[in-house]
Amino acid sequence: MASRNNVTELIIAGLFQDPEVQRVCFVVFLPVYLATVVGNGVIVLTVSISKSLNSPMYFFLSYLSLVEISYSSTVVPKFITDLLTKIKTISLEGCVAQIFFFHFFGVSETFLLTVMAYDRYVAICKPLHYTTVMSRPVCHLLVAGSWLGGFFHSMVQIIVTVQLPFCGPNVIDHHFCDLHPLFKIACTDTSVEGVFVLVNSGLFAIVSFLLLVSSYIIILVNLRNHSAEGRRKALSTCASHIMVVLLFFGPAIFLYMRPSSTFTEDKLVAVFYTVITPMLNPIIYTLRNAEVKIAMKRLLGNKVNSRVE
Repeated sequence: MASRNNVTELIIAGLFQDPEVQRVCFVVFLPVYLATVVGNGVIVLTVSISKSLNSPMYFFLSYLSLVEISYSSTVVPKFITDLLTKIKTISLEGCVAQIFFFHFFGVSETFLLTVMAYDRYVAICKPLHYTTVMSRPVCHLLVAGSWLGGFFHSMVQIIVTVQLPFCGPNVIDHHFCDLHPLFKIACTDTSVEGVFVLVNSGLFAIVSFLLLVSSYIIILVNLRNHSAEGRRKALSTCASHIMVVLLFFGPAIFLYMRPSSTFTEDKLVAVFYTVITPMLNPIIYTLRNAEVKIAMKRLLGNKVNSRVE
């Protein structure tokens, strides 16, 4: 890659140019990122410690929270620190690495959300076979498959990227490294690569989203045969997952299922799904799930009691 490039360092344009606005963004986004790490970390800790949360649903939830921490951490820490610097730079190798991990954790989350929808489908539509179908070894395989799927997807993206020559300019019109902004500064026509990204990322998101929607349509149809209390509990659980799916897939489909652009709203949408959405997921799951709230209270209560003793 280095032999074909005159560019070794890239300048990130950032979200806003006004220093005052950037400082305000720093004050806003730093607590949001800390809340993301703490909130998702508490869910991981609660599920791993609490014996009452040993079902596959919470097993997948803990891994989803772990992915959220990793996904957000690939972009947000540098984005926040760049808000306090006048010139925002990153090495070309660092930019490619950021793209790899950003897509790796993003696609891993896509697989995990699909797996969680499958888990709800089995629990509601095939309850007698649930413990057999969703055994612990199967759950481990599904999680491992999600990580592997994200890894292979990112490897394909990076293989395409590292073959591009970069000889100037070196300014990325975004607040972090992503494929479309990097393609724009390559010293060659990247229309083919752009179509490839559209197919590999955009259509993949669409197909996954349609699978998720189909699974929940089947679930809703099957809920007609359940009691009123059973429908209420199932809908409460599914509603949280559906909200997370919409928050995740909506921006992804908006950005990757159309030609690339540099509109300001694109950057704002990117801020939403990299900074805001990972913070909202633990809030959504805890507020709508009584078992998680009870387990968290027990965990916090035990810590307080141990300190008093």
